Amino acid sequence: MSTTERPRILVVGGGYVGLYAARRILKKMRYGEATVTVVDPRSYMTYQPFLPEAAAGSISPRHVVVPLRRVLPRAEVLTGRVTEIDQDRKVATVVPLVGDAYEVPFDYLIVALGAVSRTFPIPGLAETGIGMKGVEEAIGLRNHVLEQLDKADSTTDEAIRRKALTFVFVGGGFAGAETIGEVEDLARDAAKYYPSISRQDMRFVLVDVADRILPEVGPKLGEWGREHLAARGIEIHLGTSLKSCVDGHVVLSNDLEMDAGTLVWTAGVKPNPVLARYGLPLGPRGHVDVDPTLQVKGTSHIWAAGDNAQVPNLVKGEGDWCPPNAQHALRQAKVLGDNVISAMRGFPQQQYKHANKGAVAGLGLRKGVAMIRLGKLSIRLRGRLAWYMHRTYHGMAVPTWNRKIRVFADWTLGLFLKREVVSLGAVENPREEFSEAARPPAAAETGRTPAPRAPGGPAAGERDKADAGAR
Repeated sequence: MSTTERPRILVVGGGYVGLYAARRILKKMRYGEATVTVVDPRSYMTYQPFLPEAAAGSISPRHVVVPLRRVLPRAEVLTGRVTEIDQDRKVATVVPLVGDAYEVPFDYLIVALGAVSRTFPIPGLAETGIGMKGVEEAIGLRNHVLEQLDKADSTTDEAIRRKALTFVFVGGGFAGAETIGEVEDLARDAAKYYPSISRQDMRFVLVDVADRILPEVGPKLGEWGREHLAARGIEIHLGTSLKSCVDGHVVLSNDLEMDAGTLVWTAGVKPNPVLARYGLPLGPRGHVDVDPTLQVKGTSHIWAAGDNAQVPNLVKGEGDWCPPNAQHALRQAKVLGDNVISAMRGFPQQQYKHANKGAVAGLGLRKGVAMIRLGKLSIRLRGRLAWYMHRTYHGMAVPTWNRKIRVFADWTLGLFLKREVVSLGAVENPREEFSEAARPPAAAETGRTPAPRAPGGPAAGERDKADAGAR
């Protein structure tokens, strides 16, 4: 980290708000006016609406993330976590990936930590569940689903096979409905390459404690989405919660039980818990309490927005708050960036006010729902046209033209080429095979299990001899 006598604008978090606010500030800031420092545990921003498509293989995972250092070349980017903030001394404690913690002074602070998965103390959830908040989870889910098909195709045990082909998704909002729709498409396509597996052998289950799915698009489109998923053979249990999932044995509150090899948890989000250590005023649900100008209440140099902030919704009136979605986060970030510049120059702050423009959701290839608001007029679309609307909106919303072009290129190739259905689960433990090979021969005497014989191929020892002969 460089030292400077210029004012420092410290941005805690490199997600939607952090990235866009930093870009806005750098764009409007005069040369040498201030130093912008962004701190995040990851060196990239994840465009979360694309995670279901990344899990299904419709988009390359690399095109879902935006490198912070590339997009913010004039900013300092520190890979680490801000664990504490001393408002009196105006310093933040940063814990890097390696090494000791250190302090970073600041003159202006932007809190943009975003949200984390909202979970409950359900037995087995921590050991079994798969989230959908990051690109790593999307890649892991894709590999896991394809590995379940491999497992089911290679076993003669009917119980193991039935468990491997059972997929449970908890949460019927955008994340849950989109993910189960995309993954069902993936599994359906992949089954064509497994002689012993058909779509009828698989069981997809969607569970939600609410009485409907996709509440973001309204009751009519939500009901259409439910009927559409049900027509694809997906079981939907509304008004139902998950009671336990120990060792993959799923128990629901409606007394339904099943063994599932896959459990995906998308039941909402909550503000990052570390906010409680920053000494900021928090709302009843743990969000940072801010004024309509996005300034943290009671401060003149701290701002917050996005999923970790409780932003008054001036369109609806007093007592209403802006929903935590990308549509608001992107627009809040621009207002926040302008307000930071205004504060530096002694100008008044502007208030954030935005009327919801609607919502779009994809439910798999060429299937979707969309609700578009034009003033008092609401337009509802479903099916292929809504799916095109979904892709167009998010394709243009993803940051940088580099990513836009790559995403549209992925989609264009998908029109002519078949979906890739190969599992690369080994990438999660890339050194495992090398570690086995590098162990000293004495390890064999300790009872280590020999390398398994590949189906139809020679055993490990036979391969070594064959390789030696070839050399």
